[in-house]
Amino acid sequence: MTQDPKHIRISDFSYNLPDERIAKFPLPVRDESKLLLYRHGEVSEDHFYHLPQYIPAGALMVFNNTKVIQARLHFRKDTGAFIEVFCLEPLEPHDYALNFQQTGHVSWLCLIGNLKKWKEGTLHREMTVKGMNVTLSATRGECRGTSHRVDFEWNNSQVSFADILEVFGELPIPPYLNRKTEASDLETYQTVYSKIKGSVAAPTAGLHFTPRVLDALKEKGIELEELTLHVGAGTFRPVKSEEIEGHEMHTEYISVSRHTIARLIAHGGQAIAVGTTSVRTLESLYHIGLTLMKHPDASDEELTVRQWQPYECSPDELATPATQALSAVLAYLDRHGLETLHTSTQIIIAPGYDYKIVKAMVTNFHQPQSTLLLLVSAFVHNDWRTIYNYALKHDFRFLSYGDSSLLVP
Repeated sequence: MTQDPKHIRISDFSYNLPDERIAKFPLPVRDESKLLLYRHGEVSEDHFYHLPQYIPAGALMVFNNTKVIQARLHFRKDTGAFIEVFCLEPLEPHDYALNFQQTGHVSWLCLIGNLKKWKEGTLHREMTVKGMNVTLSATRGECRGTSHRVDFEWNNSQVSFADILEVFGELPIPPYLNRKTEASDLETYQTVYSKIKGSVAAPTAGLHFTPRVLDALKEKGIELEELTLHVGAGTFRPVKSEEIEGHEMHTEYISVSRHTIARLIAHGGQAIAVGTTSVRTLESLYHIGLTLMKHPDASDEELTVRQWQPYECSPDELATPATQALSAVLAYLDRHGLETLHTSTQIIIAPGYDYKIVKAMVTNFHQPQSTLLLLVSAFVHNDWRTIYNYALKHDFRFLSYGDSSLLVP
């Protein structure tokens, strides 16, 4: 490690982003967005639909197949007060898929809008789900940091919580868009390959991909693999502390199949990541592998990648080849008869981080003073200003619905 990331000043990762440069809506055709190319320090541009030309044949590209859920629920109290309940992560059952299947009661960790107006009591809302009248009730539980436990109950055993969210919920678009969710967002704020419900924000680098781009990649002999990281609301949380040591990273849930890990090993432990969520998952796999090499019987809790864990490794540990670390993960799955690794990560990737698996990344343009900008800076060896200055001067559109980049350090 070349510098202690804990003492990085977030003010060094600021740039002027005028509001008119933030894309409020996507382009009508996803893959007609602009593509900034940063290759070994040189910057140029093209259109996204030409991306396959810049990916070497035989490479492995990894996508995050998470699906954004309609996580915002609105209630009105008898007094007329308007309360928003924003579902962050499932508590009971804790497993996303099981939670969505429940037919009567679930509990979630939630952010609550207009909290001061909801001191006590249960909120109710009536709607029609699958042609049946359903009353949804929400009861506030204990406080956990800035969030609260909320218990949801509904009076129809033929209706699952997934059905409830589909009807009662609203898709949570990013706060910096400064607009209400529109019907078009239900389609445009999901990747075309989204499958596994659980995110409260889209893995936006994937929003540019269309069937024609995916087909062109396959025709060129590029292998496509998927993993899942459920994006949390913390992804939008700005770094408020002067040094990043004071910023607590949110925990995000990941699942990676045995097949994907085996393909990574077959590709020499190297991949091109689509989006920062795929980056965080792939790099977390390496550190999970290091844990398992030291503690083959590690518990589920011990497999979670802690925020500063990568920076606490010795140089000898970090000299471990990616294939060796990934093989330790594969061996763990085999010992436990598992097809999929389910765990979580709190990893922060900042200058000083030593990338192990990701050799190139497709990503959008991120907010000033954000942890995502730190991740990009670490990847391009602190040369992020070259990229962002070019994008600002050449009319690139920024943030979730903005343009894309391919970064090859």
